Amino acid sequence: MNILIVVNNPDEWPLEVPEVQVVAARDYLLNPQYADLDNAKVFNCCRSYRYQSTGYYVSLLAAARGHKPIPNISTIQDMKSQTVVRLMSDELEELIQESLADIRSSRFTLSIYFGKNLASRYDPLSAQLFKLFQAPFVRAEFAHGERWALQSIGPIATRDIPDAHHDFAVQAAKLYLAGRGPSRAPRRVERYDLAILFDPKTADQASDAPAVQKFVKAAAKLGIHSEVIDKEDYARIAEFDALFIRETTNVNHHTFRFSRRAVAEGLVVIDDPESVLKCTNKVYLAALLDRKGILSPRTLIEHRDNLDEIAPRLGLPCILKEPDSAFSQGVVKVDTPEEVIRVTQDMLDGSDLVIAQEFLPTAFDWRIGVIDRRPLYACRYYMAPKHWQIIRRDLDRPVDYGRVETLPVELAPATVVRTAIRAANLIGDGLYGVDLKQIGRRCYVMEVNDNPTIQSGIEDSVLKDTLYDRIMEVFLRRLEHRRQGWWP
Repeated sequence: MNILIVVNNPDEWPLEVPEVQVVAARDYLLNPQYADLDNAKVFNCCRSYRYQSTGYYVSLLAAARGHKPIPNISTIQDMKSQTVVRLMSDELEELIQESLADIRSSRFTLSIYFGKNLASRYDPLSAQLFKLFQAPFVRAEFAHGERWALQSIGPIATRDIPDAHHDFAVQAAKLYLAGRGPSRAPRRVERYDLAILFDPKTADQASDAPAVQKFVKAAAKLGIHSEVIDKEDYARIAEFDALFIRETTNVNHHTFRFSRRAVAEGLVVIDDPESVLKCTNKVYLAALLDRKGILSPRTLIEHRDNLDEIAPRLGLPCILKEPDSAFSQGVVKVDTPEEVIRVTQDMLDGSDLVIAQEFLPTAFDWRIGVIDRRPLYACRYYMAPKHWQIIRRDLDRPVDYGRVETLPVELAPATVVRTAIRAANLIGDGLYGVDLKQIGRRCYVMEVNDNPTIQSGIEDSVLKDTLYDRIMEVFLRRLEHRRQGWWP
């Protein structure tokens, strides 16, 4: 990869790093040799990123040329947005209070050089701010009211670096560009860069750590470098060519922000924002399946004015679902009219609409994995022992899971596979897990899930490594099509 440091005046940048080229901003903007560079990373160290300034155009044209600018235009805009600054301040609340606890004044300025500060005690906060607002040199301003809060963040021009900070800034840049700074690690050059969003500390993950490493291995075989990132790497999205989300998604969640940002930056994304929107809301799914004539359990969309219709129309017991429920949470079986009213009213405190469905008891649910409109795997998810769901969550006992049986797709009932593909195709061409119940000859779609579970030794137990290969092949095909300019 070609690494460029772009500055207004190279004489202001006395930095020598092997295999890194310092370029005048005017040359980068006007010289055709830079426009034709392939696979370049551009560190924009111009004096200003003000709209339509030279620094602004450096990042803008870098993106248009297929280069990877730091900062990118989205980061530049984020630094100007008080809404984004407040949001990021809230996300770093605990770290900010801990880091600035000993400051006695009401204001504090933190100078960040490639993720580091002259005082090492501020390095954790500096590293996190660098991840969120990734630019070579930035200055963060904090103010203290009841608590410390980030007020603003913006670039530091190289000529404005204090003399006392100069040597440290140069050393921080050298360490980062040599691959030893925050968020970077030395590696061989690959054709494409894939970010895998994953947090191993969160329960009910879409994939476990061994499965994530199998994705990394499968990508490497295709010439795709993978890096596992977390929610603090939001500002780094533009460094990559593709994003693969392996955390449980929700609209009111950082996973959705990552997905939207990645699409805006032109990345290949699974799960894309539209799939997240459609799959995570069961009100939408119920209306969609009904409109398209796909069989699903009898369903009512409930609000405060029609609670008395649930029991007569669906019978008892029946199932009540919060619109954004996942992993069997927010899903309740009710047995009496009194329970119907009480549970539904509780759910309506958090949402104006609730889903009510008829109860269809079966020994197991089918799960058909679908990617790129083709079946990928087939599983039987059995109900947890002495329970009506595949996951049993009781406050007084550990979480209990039903067993899973994976089998070749061609051995699953043809009607189940056909129905799953038809339902998934209503959402898009991403990666989905379609849950179905088969009762006699009838096949009912229960849910279409974006971000389906792929755990090592479970969903991959038939295809083994081939399952991971097939998913990465979809990424590669879309990356190649996008490079050729004919994949949307």
